[in-house]
Amino acid sequence: MSKPACQEEQYQKVTRRKFLQLISGLAGVAVLSGGCLRADPEQIGDQEGLPQEGLREAMFWQQIEDKKTICKLCFRYCIIPAGGRGVCRVRENFAGRLYSLVHSRPSAVMVDPIEKEPQLHHHPGTEILCIGTVGCNFRCKHCQNWSLSQASPTDRRVFELPPAQLVEQALEERVTAISFTYNDPIVLFEYVYDTALLAKEAGMGLIWHSNGAIAGEPLRKLLPYTTAVTIDLKGFCEKVYREAFGGNLPYVLKTLKTIKEAGIWLEIVNLVIPTINDCTNRIRLMSEWIVEHLGSDVPLHFSRFFPAFKLTHLPATPIRTLEAAHAIARKAGINFVTIGNVPGHRYNSTFCPDTGKRLIYRTHFSVIYNKIVDGKSPFSGRPVPGIWQ
Repeated sequence: MSKPACQEEQYQKVTRRKFLQLISGLAGVAVLSGGCLRADPEQIGDQEGLPQEGLREAMFWQQIEDKKTICKLCFRYCIIPAGGRGVCRVRENFAGRLYSLVHSRPSAVMVDPIEKEPQLHHHPGTEILCIGTVGCNFRCKHCQNWSLSQASPTDRRVFELPPAQLVEQALEERVTAISFTYNDPIVLFEYVYDTALLAKEAGMGLIWHSNGAIAGEPLRKLLPYTTAVTIDLKGFCEKVYREAFGGNLPYVLKTLKTIKEAGIWLEIVNLVIPTINDCTNRIRLMSEWIVEHLGSDVPLHFSRFFPAFKLTHLPATPIRTLEAAHAIARKAGINFVTIGNVPGHRYNSTFCPDTGKRLIYRTHFSVIYNKIVDGKSPFSGRPVPGIWQ
């Protein structure tokens, strides 16, 4: 664990090869009020309610009466009064104009294996530069990154890392891609988008790992600059989405179809949580929906839950539950199904659907070998979809 930044060094420039994830205690608590979050006592602005110099004006919003703004970035469409913030905590109304509070200000910067994302059909065994800020538009009770996702900008110390410097660092590190992850990239859309433009220009890949509850217009604007997407499909029950995750299932399903139709590489993660979303019938319905609307070749990863945040009273997911989910998905017709968070499990690897032979041998996030040749199984000649070269 790296040493927390001191009070005088609120922003640090990342100029060395070694990237640090900055962890510090929470400094304050935001209060939910009237469909938005009131700004923290430590305002990111001046006494006249104007934004701090250097803040990036938000995209996808509209001013309405009394200097209120409506944010059109995600499913919530927050109506935000002057001085207030959206539910995500990171978009603030300054005198009738909406600004992002986290552009170029990540709280987590780290080089990780691409398998951790997970992107398992995407340059196996390589590394990616992972970026996260504070804030989220969901309220998942199980969130393992809650100290980021449920925090406000004034709760954490941050890096100063603008898009141009971020791309430069990624090129210097020779990583496969930049990945916006840890918290949800939807809420730092402007940072993701501005980086995506520069990354594509530089020939650097761009990944984002999201809950998928983004509005259609911003999604379509970002996809042309996106290399790959990992979406958390948290279950297949609207009630569970609302109560356990604070989310919106129809928006997520629409996003999945839009990504697939755009031809962007897509992988799906389902974290199986005991008593929350482990119903075998729902897993079957989810798997059948994926085959019908996205196709049989979209990889589906069932991941093991461990007690975290507000669900510490629940046990870890039994391995037999994950194995049952794996069998259900394969029976439904999904060709590439894996089990994650169980190091050493057989189904952490990728297998040829025709022969059952192992194509990519993984142990947790490490690749032992990869037998895929020119995007095909050497055992059957079957094309294996993904990003291999």
